Amino acid sequence: MYLRIDRLQVELPMPEEPDPNAAAAVQELLGGRFGEMSTLMNYTYQSFNFRGRKKVKPYYDLIANIATEELGHIELVAATINSMLTGAAGETEDGHANPTGTPLSGLTGVRNTHHFINNGAGALAANSMGQPWQGDYVFNSGDLVLDLLHNFFLESGARMGKIRVYEMTDHLVARAMLGYLLVRGGVHQVAYAKALEELTGANVTKMLNIPNIPNSEFPETKKFLDSGDHRTLYRFSPDDFKDIDKIWKGPHPDDGQEVRVQDGPPEGGQPADPPEEPNVYAPGYHPGELAEIAQRLLR
Repeated sequence: MYLRIDRLQVELPMPEEPDPNAAAAVQELLGGRFGEMSTLMNYTYQSFNFRGRKKVKPYYDLIANIATEELGHIELVAATINSMLTGAAGETEDGHANPTGTPLSGLTGVRNTHHFINNGAGALAANSMGQPWQGDYVFNSGDLVLDLLHNFFLESGARMGKIRVYEMTDHLVARAMLGYLLVRGGVHQVAYAKALEELTGANVTKMLNIPNIPNSEFPETKKFLDSGDHRTLYRFSPDDFKDIDKIWKGPHPDDGQEVRVQDGPPEGGQPADPPEEPNVYAPGYHPGELAEIAQRLLR
């Protein structure tokens, strides 16, 4: 079972300007083959289907625990996309949409009109080309070494995608999100490398970084590197997954400092709360009606 906390894993800045075309590129990090939905579902199904877990419990704990963190990564990327879409549907004078006018005419040329036509200026379960996320992105062979090797490959592909999307946009919110996820994805890369080394003796950490660009090259990672977030594996449970420290131990390959397990999730930031978008009828009420509903509920 899962315990949900209504906070983002990291504080995101307030958006200044919309950028729906860049939001379409960020979609790859959500619903692409190497996106956060793929990391979540790969690790989740591997944990669901893990056999003989008592004999190799630290590996089960590692996969299940990282899967839980990935839930928050999906939330963070979706919040970023929503921030980048906010305001693109245009302003209204009194909060009323004019359905007989053409308030969305400026959006006919954007990369992904589904954001507005089907999703009310919201994130999609799809990649940057609008292709829906697919269940066959999930790999779960049942063989522990093969699954861990796949997970290392998956995190490496995810890192490649993040860096390329970083190169596509300088949007404030997108780059803040990318700075955090580059660091956290790096933790997962190293964790799976350490797990493979414990199992097989192969020093997979010698392959890092993939691609061969240090996180310190990106200014948005600095505060997370300075705080040691790249060496921290959060334990997303009050009582379970305590054996991850059997794997997450020893020096970090980047700086040689000891890695550590922190009980509980990161402090995080305020939950996402994008404003209404009347021109796409989200949430579909006049602002005065929303205020009246809120007062009625509070009574």
